[in-house]
Amino acid sequence: MSDRPDDLEALAARLEASGAYKVLRRLRRTPRIDRASLPEGAREAVVIDLETTGLDAAVDVPIEIGLVRFAYDPDGRILGVTGELSALEDPGRPLPPEVAALTGLSDADLAGQRFPDARVTELLDGVGLVVAHNAGFDRPFAEKRWPELQRFPWACSWRDVPWQDGEGFASGKLEQLLLAHGVFFDGHRAVEDVYATLDLLGRALPSDGELAFNRLRANARATTVRLWAVKSPFDAKDLLKARGYRWNGEARTWWTEVAQDALAAELAFLDASVYPRGAPKLPTVRIDAWSRYATRVPDAPPR
Repeated sequence: MSDRPDDLEALAARLEASGAYKVLRRLRRTPRIDRASLPEGAREAVVIDLETTGLDAAVDVPIEIGLVRFAYDPDGRILGVTGELSALEDPGRPLPPEVAALTGLSDADLAGQRFPDARVTELLDGVGLVVAHNAGFDRPFAEKRWPELQRFPWACSWRDVPWQDGEGFASGKLEQLLLAHGVFFDGHRAVEDVYATLDLLGRALPSDGELAFNRLRANARATTVRLWAVKSPFDAKDLLKARGYRWNGEARTWWTEVAQDALAAELAFLDASVYPRGAPKLPTVRIDAWSRYATRVPDAPPR
């Protein structure tokens, strides 16, 4: 048998049909499309991924950006890629060994490199959404490096698609999700992760066949409210934990995030079950796609 793609695919199909094998296929990048050929009603968004010197956006910096602009139709079907950037930047200090091992980048690779800021601005022009697979990580770094990104709505292809709770996948990590779909790719380089994310968004969800990108858009559009159960009695901790509240050790309070239309019911629950003598005025913060995953949303209750 030859190494022609058709022959290899036939061999893979035979192996899978035997029931004794599962075959992984290398990720095929979403193809390019000419913007001049986009149909009426098409919109554009970008997927971004950053490799950084560490995990703390307050002190660490990006060293690699992958940014891919893509078009989609009114039904959420991804039409193709309309622009791409893959670039490096010298952080001005040696890379931590663990970062070098993870990314395969070296100090020599980064020496003298600089992100093309004008190209970033060009790719963002006119888009309606910024997507990252772990937006809670990427957004703070991206907005610090490119403050213009603060004016865009963001979505997270990990958190805004219920891969684990709703769709039954064992993990929401990008590599694991693609492996579950029979696809592998060279991870931990920014543009490769971006194309992997774009492939994932174009797939149908197993529960109902809805496109992952449409589920992400719907969840990103939702408004939520972060609520802090300040001064809750100590003996209510198990009840709050069971209901999904999380503990903020620094502020020493439990908190949760609920849909805006569920806030009244949540306050009623707290009043009836947690604060038997009457709840104090509980602090809340409204969150939407323009603020979600940004450091502007406080972890501690606002004063």
